[in-house]
Amino acid sequence: MLFNREKPVDDQTLDRLAERAADLMAGAKRIVVFTGAGVSTESGIPDFRSPGGIWDRFDPDDFTYQKFISEAETRRKQWQLLWKDRLTETVQPNPAHHAIAELHRLHKLDCVITQNVDSLHLTAGVPEDKVFELHGSMRRVTCLQCGRQYPMAEIKKRLHAGEDVPDCEACHGILKPDIVLFGEMLPDRVLAEATSRAEKCDLFVVVGSSLVVYPAALLPGYAVDSGARLIIINLSETPMDGRANIIIRAKAGEAMTRIIQKLAEKMSG
Repeated sequence: MLFNREKPVDDQTLDRLAERAADLMAGAKRIVVFTGAGVSTESGIPDFRSPGGIWDRFDPDDFTYQKFISEAETRRKQWQLLWKDRLTETVQPNPAHHAIAELHRLHKLDCVITQNVDSLHLTAGVPEDKVFELHGSMRRVTCLQCGRQYPMAEIKKRLHAGEDVPDCEACHGILKPDIVLFGEMLPDRVLAEATSRAEKCDLFVVVGSSLVVYPAALLPGYAVDSGARLIIINLSETPMDGRANIIIRAKAGEAMTRIIQKLAEKMSG
């Protein structure tokens, strides 16, 4: 194992670790990339759990699924305080997203499994059938009564026009962002497919996740238990560090860009 606890690593160490990571990728047949908040924050999207993040300003107990469906005031708080101005149209993919999309273009990517709800992997060019959004997507809003879906951009226009709590235009049912709230189960189909992909891959790459949110954090363990090698790119330690083949303490965009550049050179050489 190549292991470094520095935060972040120096440029020379990053180059050495990126070279080793590129070697593993070059030899792999089925690469699964697992992304967390450390990828989204580099696009300027606020994290929920880190110091200074959203849950430092709001009590997560006020934003559970159960309260959302049962209390109009909770729905108002969520729409006005959390979702009204989150993920504006100006948010764009960053170098980490583009590097992962390049892995697809190099025909090395089996899929992306993400905890993020911004859909920026799709914007960067990873095909929809290769992206598994475990916690849903902020790009969509669903009516809990009739199932009708709306683009989030359309609902935001209504919020900025003065609506406190938007409802379904078809049946006046409760509208909910198409994301997983506290106390809500992950989508069965997405979780099952992500688990299957993790168990079948030969290289699992964690990018920007501390692996503390379950059940998503179980996936790298499933991969390693099935014989896959593990690369972790994250600024802080994770519960899976002891089982990783390579750990890179660096920002997601910097590390992934360096790795994919080296991989492309190896594949063209």
